[in-house]
Amino acid sequence: MQLKSHNQYQNLAVQRAEDLTVRLKEVQEDRDKLVKELDEYRAGRISGAAKKEMDELKARAGETEMEGKGIVFTLDDSKQAAKAGENKNLYIIHDDDLLRVVNELRSAGAEAISLNGQRLIGSSEIRCVGPTVLVNERRLAAPFVISAIGNPKTLESSLKLRGGVIENFKFWGIKADIVQSDKVRIPAFQGKRTFEFAKMVTEEEKKEDNKETVQAAENKKETAGNAQAKDNKVTADAGKEQPADRRNNAGGGAQ
Repeated sequence: MQLKSHNQYQNLAVQRAEDLTVRLKEVQEDRDKLVKELDEYRAGRISGAAKKEMDELKARAGETEMEGKGIVFTLDDSKQAAKAGENKNLYIIHDDDLLRVVNELRSAGAEAISLNGQRLIGSSEIRCVGPTVLVNERRLAAPFVISAIGNPKTLESSLKLRGGVIENFKFWGIKADIVQSDKVRIPAFQGKRTFEFAKMVTEEEKKEDNKETVQAAENKKETAGNAQAKDNKVTADAGKEQPADRRNNAGGGAQ
């Protein structure tokens, strides 16, 4: 019996080893297939639809150089001398001035914007650092050239609105010139893209969040129902006691 049991164990071990060998071979084949697809992807030999989608995503992310119709907006500090008692900072360009211009262009449908050759994306900062402006961790100084791709007439009109940015600049003598062009070129973003704290949410996590949201809504509904029932009971009890109080008050008045 020991010999028979030993032989059965050996047969199971051999069969398990054979199964693992087959499984290993399948996994290796899948790995080789994925490696081949990755190499083709990196080499650009992917399907036309996938490549088109990838190019569009890269363009929207600012990772490719863009060209098209648009405007070139040049800003320079005022040459006027400040009057007595006036703040000299009113005659020079600040980060909030540039931010206002960029926001106006974006609201007017600008598809790509650059500032002194720096591509502006969602994470680009525009802030004053001493006498200069920091954009994509690069120090820039006046004159500032803002290039934008979009409908030239719409972009220009957005800056020339009554009480808009250009009218405000002209009041302080700040140079503000717009040139429409059929060939505006916007460079690609050259900064760093890193995510230290943010991470992508998986489909499983989304499903769990939806379940928690539904459960929280049900709990809230149940709590509200219990509270309403309690309020109704208190109101009913108060209604029952009210006539007795009236009778007592009436009796007291009669006495």
